[in-house]
Amino acid sequence: MFERHGMFIDNQLTPSAGEELDVVSPATEERIGRVTLATKAEIDRAAASARQAFDAGPWPRMAVEERRAVIAKAADVLRPQAAELSELVTKENGIIIRYQQGNVAHEFGYYGNLPYPEPVARQIPGEADATIVKEPAGVVAAIVPWNAPVPLALEKVIPALLAGCTVVLKPSPETPLQDYVFAEAFREAGLPPGVLNVVPADREVSEHLVRSRDVDLVSFTGSTAAGRKIGAICGEQLKRAILELGGKSAAIVLDDADLDELAAMVLHTGMLLNNGEGCINWARILVPRSRHDEMVEAFCGVLEQVKVGDPLDPATDIGPLVAERQRDRVEGYIRSGLGEGAKIAFGGGRPAGLTKGWFVEPTLVVGADNGMRLCREEIFGPVGTVIPYDDDEDALRIANDTNYGLGGAVFTGDLDRGRALAGRIRAGTVGVNAFGVGHELPFGGYKDSGIGRSHGPEGLLEYFETKTIALPSTSGVAASAIGAATIARSGADSPS
Repeated sequence: MFERHGMFIDNQLTPSAGEELDVVSPATEERIGRVTLATKAEIDRAAASARQAFDAGPWPRMAVEERRAVIAKAADVLRPQAAELSELVTKENGIIIRYQQGNVAHEFGYYGNLPYPEPVARQIPGEADATIVKEPAGVVAAIVPWNAPVPLALEKVIPALLAGCTVVLKPSPETPLQDYVFAEAFREAGLPPGVLNVVPADREVSEHLVRSRDVDLVSFTGSTAAGRKIGAICGEQLKRAILELGGKSAAIVLDDADLDELAAMVLHTGMLLNNGEGCINWARILVPRSRHDEMVEAFCGVLEQVKVGDPLDPATDIGPLVAERQRDRVEGYIRSGLGEGAKIAFGGGRPAGLTKGWFVEPTLVVGADNGMRLCREEIFGPVGTVIPYDDDEDALRIANDTNYGLGGAVFTGDLDRGRALAGRIRAGTVGVNAFGVGHELPFGGYKDSGIGRSHGPEGLLEYFETKTIALPSTSGVAASAIGAATIARSGADSPS
């Protein structure tokens, strides 16, 4: 049993008046841990602690190399716990142990060593010499979902800390346990009090965090519905937000694709990834009408080899869904598709012999069209729909006929052809015979899939504000003349 009773605020576990929450394994339906959920008052304390640490504490004023050293030391503390952390997360959310989500070496190694933005010199000729600098954005509310809680937390926390921000980390109630381990490791590494606070909370109390005037920036990963609400609150307060939201990505399989080579990748890297609980998963599989039956047969052959079962078994390919409500949701989408005339080519039910746990068979649906609810909405389960197309233009039309724009893929024997099509898909990440998602590459979406980017140097830059510091020009122009010119340009007499 892993238990934490209280909130991690000011580098210590503090008593909480909140509700006790049992954390239940989705594979066994047994209790594996317990935490306390935050109240609004505790959210206020955490945000005030982060505010004080930013406004008056040493962290934002440290040299960047000093901050890097603390981050590196936290990695050293966590590294020996990788196997234990991986097992903990697998027990929490059912994602297979093979993914080793607790192995934090890559996240710390990459994000902790991102290049820090250098000042840039710029001039207004004859008027001012300026320096453009990046400053930490302030207090960050990092709100993390349950489907990949370790990488999604660290891709927010480490760049924010490196930038000099302070953080209130809000884990999901389904996966709250590992974030206490992170906070304790940072404390041991020498992170000053208030710089990283952990407050598990339900939806209502999480909204209170977003509304806090002590928070300068919200970094959220989750559903588009929740992202819209967060975006509306931040817009109302003129507060910055990074929103990585849902997806309904399409994999276009071209008529020249080698199925022996690519069929398994289309499914395992796309539709089945993370038990199907991934925002970028290729849930729509577009195939040429002339090869439809052949391709469906190849995909079913791959699915026949998929092992569904205990997520702690390294041989397992698909574990349970995170909660009973999620299984109900996925099964509801399958029924919806059948009600609209689609058919099941593979799966569609619950795996035989698994009487405990919230399992769904990997499911391939055929006879669907892109207007069906099954093809329009994010399912978040191991379900894919095969949709036929007539030619490349038709495939692009179907791929782009979605409110989302997070990811996509093209599978082909001709990389030039694939690259040309990928360039026309309206999505943030499109792979050609590849997945294309990693710490090194910017990640985020178009349209309803969000605002901003994580990963790579682009992700680090999200945690800064840009400031101009201007001095009188060395050409000797009088300060009064500079001021007059500036007033004239800005329209100082206007009501705005």
